[in-house]
Amino acid sequence: MNIQFSDLIENSPNAPGVYKMYDADGMLLYVGKAKNLSNRLKQYQDISKLEPHKQVMRTLVARVDWDITATESDALLLEQKLIKTLKPKYNIMLTDGKMYPMIALTTSEYPRLLKFRGKISQRRDVYGPYPSVSALNETIKTIQKVCKLRTCTDTFMRNRTRPCLLYQIGRCSAPCTIPQTSYSESVQLARKILTGDSEPIIADLTKQMKKFSESMDFESAAQCRDKIAALTQTSNRGMCQNRAHSANFNWSDSVTDLQNWLGININCVGVFDNSHLFGKNPVGAMITFGKEGFIKTGYRHFKLRDASRAGNDIAMMEEFVKRAISHGPKLDLIIVDGGPAQWNIAHKTAPDIPVLGVTKGEVRDGDEHFIMPDGSVCKDLKKDSRLFLLLRAVRDEAHRFVITFHRTIRAKSMTTSVLDEIEGIGPTRKKALLTHFGAVRAITEANLDALLHVPGLGKAAAKKIYAHFHSEVI
Repeated sequence: MNIQFSDLIENSPNAPGVYKMYDADGMLLYVGKAKNLSNRLKQYQDISKLEPHKQVMRTLVARVDWDITATESDALLLEQKLIKTLKPKYNIMLTDGKMYPMIALTTSEYPRLLKFRGKISQRRDVYGPYPSVSALNETIKTIQKVCKLRTCTDTFMRNRTRPCLLYQIGRCSAPCTIPQTSYSESVQLARKILTGDSEPIIADLTKQMKKFSESMDFESAAQCRDKIAALTQTSNRGMCQNRAHSANFNWSDSVTDLQNWLGININCVGVFDNSHLFGKNPVGAMITFGKEGFIKTGYRHFKLRDASRAGNDIAMMEEFVKRAISHGPKLDLIIVDGGPAQWNIAHKTAPDIPVLGVTKGEVRDGDEHFIMPDGSVCKDLKKDSRLFLLLRAVRDEAHRFVITFHRTIRAKSMTTSVLDEIEGIGPTRKKALLTHFGAVRAITEANLDALLHVPGLGKAAAKKIYAHFHSEVI
C-alpha cells in the first residue's frame, strides 16, 4: 500500500512541539521543532519547495511522530535534547560541540558567574540551556541583584585594588578587595535559583520585608522588595530546570491528569479573561482546548454590550460567560482567571458546568492557587507537575488572546475618536484616508496638497481636515 505523506500528518495538532520523521526500517531521520505542528508538517508536502538534503529525506519518510510542548521555547529545548542524544541522520545543526546558551558557576574559591556555550565536560557547574540569550542575561542580572556574585575573570579580580562599578550599584560583593564572610552562602542561594527552587527564597524575602516595614526600616524593606521583583520576573521567564520539566510536557497526558484531578470527562474547556483600561474599551475573550491542544475554532472575542458593566470585572465576566455558553461550543469545564468573586459569578451563570478558578497567592506569578468546582481551594499542586504547567499555559494563552484584542480595539477607538471630531467625515472617507496614509498620525501631519490627492475625499473635505489639524481657516 502506498502511504501518502498527507496521511502521516493527518492528525497532527495545532500546538507547539517537536516532530520526528522515521524511515521504513524505523531509523530516525530528522527532528524538528514547530510553533504549530500541523502548519509546519504541511510545509513538507510539496517536495519541490524543500532544501536539497530535505528533499532526499522526505522521500524516505514512512512515519511521523510528535511530542506536544507547553510553549515554543520548550519545543526548542526538547529539540536540542533529542538531537544531542538520538543523533538523527539528517540533522545538520546542533550536532557539534555548540549548544544553546547556558550559565556556569566556576569552582574557584569565589565562584564566578558567567555565560557559557560549549561542551558540558568542562570543569564548571553548568545550568541550562536557555531558549534565548536575553532570557539568560535576565537570569544573570537577577542573581547579581539577589546574590551579588562576581562575573569578572580571575585575572581581572586578582589585579583589582578597589571595587569596580558593579559593587557600587549593588550587583557584586567585591571579593576582589573586601573580606567575605557569607560568599559561600550566596553561591548556594544562586544554585537554588538556577535550579528553579526560588519559591522558598521569595517566601523568605516576603517575611523579611514585612518585618522591616513593621520596624520602620524602609530602606531594607525596599531592598527585599526589589529582590522579590527580580526573582519573580526570572520565574516568569522560566528557570532552566523548570524548563526541562516543561520541555517533556505532553498535552494529552496533562489533560488526562486534569480529568482525573477533577473527576470529569473533557472534550472542550473554555478559559475566560477580561481586559479594560480604567473602564475604557472593555472586552473579554475565551480560548478553548481539548486533548489534542488548543482548539482555535472555539476561540471567541467579546465586546461588552451592557455599558453599565464597564470596569466591573465581575459583571463583565457574567455577560461574557453567558454569551459563550449560549452561542459557543459545548464546554465540559470553565476556567476563570481570578479569585472567589470571579469563580462565584461563573458558577452562578453556568451552574451545570464545573468551574475552576486560577487565583494568585501572596506572591504573584508562581504562587497560583486553584478554586475547585466544589468551592474548595487547592494550594499544594506541585509547580513542576504536568497539570500545573497545563493550567498556567492555558491561563497565559487566554491572557495573550484578550490583551491582543484589547489593544486592537483601543487603537481603533483612538483612530475613530480623532477623525469623528471632524464634521462630514463619515466611514467611507475615514477608510479612504487610512488606506491612503496608513496611519492617523500621517493624516494629522499631511499638507493640503497631499489631502487633495486622496481618492474620493473631495476638495471641500480636504480643506476641512487640514484646517482641523492645523488650526487654520482656508
